[in-house]
Amino acid sequence: MAGQRPRRSRSRHNTPTASIRYVDGSTREVPFDLLRLKDFDESDPWRRVRSVHGMAHYSGDYASATTGGQVVYESRLELARLLLADFDPSVCGIYAQPLRMVARIGERVRSHVPDFLLVMRSGTVRVVNVKPASRLQDPKVAQALAWPGQLVERHGWEYEVWSGAEPTLLENIRFLAAYRRPGVVPADEVERAWQEVVDGEEVRAGRVVPGRRGWCSADRRGCVGCQGRRAAQTVRSVRTARSPRRAMLCGPLSSRRASRAARSSASSPGAATPRMRSRLRRA
Repeated sequence: MAGQRPRRSRSRHNTPTASIRYVDGSTREVPFDLLRLKDFDESDPWRRVRSVHGMAHYSGDYASATTGGQVVYESRLELARLLLADFDPSVCGIYAQPLRMVARIGERVRSHVPDFLLVMRSGTVRVVNVKPASRLQDPKVAQALAWPGQLVERHGWEYEVWSGAEPTLLENIRFLAAYRRPGVVPADEVERAWQEVVDGEEVRAGRVVPGRRGWCSADRRGCVGCQGRRAAQTVRSVRTARSPRRAMLCGPLSSRRASRAARSSASSPGAATPRMRSRLRRA
């Protein structure tokens, strides 16, 4: 019929695809089975994050110590997962809204933009979707999260649906994150303090632990006032600079808690187990 627009063929969607947006404004579509980590070099988030009065969610930019730049988030729950990823020493790269996935599921063509793509030091890649636990009970939400996971895992990558962590853990990580910033404490002071920390010994910021020999240099010169606060900063930097998970973070942090180094390796993000490399215990 004259004037009628031709229907667009959807045969190309029989093969799942990934679309990536780049900093120069261009986009690239590749078959999902040909997708590689290097395709995300110089990439931008697929969606533009906006903050408008009256929005139900709080969006923004997070200054990541892992990437050395800004990483966007669209909700406070996404920010919580981002904090955990940024604090995890096994993560070496973070991409927010990294790609748009398109695939034919049954009779419908579906698309999806995951929340994060995490690059692990082991060489693996983890795609993360963040959803409140209450929404996971909705069959439509569950279905919308299921097919991307199947596609990602079939590709050989890891897939995670994350719904939250212990509030105390998140508050502790928010507090300690500031001390991963270069320049908060001079590097030579952190290095000198670190050399005094031995596995199995306790560290207390700003004062000597009676009956303990595992003081760091900050404790040895620990005094009141400004120097005491400086000593505390040095110890916090020791806790976070080389191995960000050198603390059992699921208990409240206070001046009455001490850090004890341990020989076991770090565990998965958000999990507080005896395998964490150090523990905070009540003095």
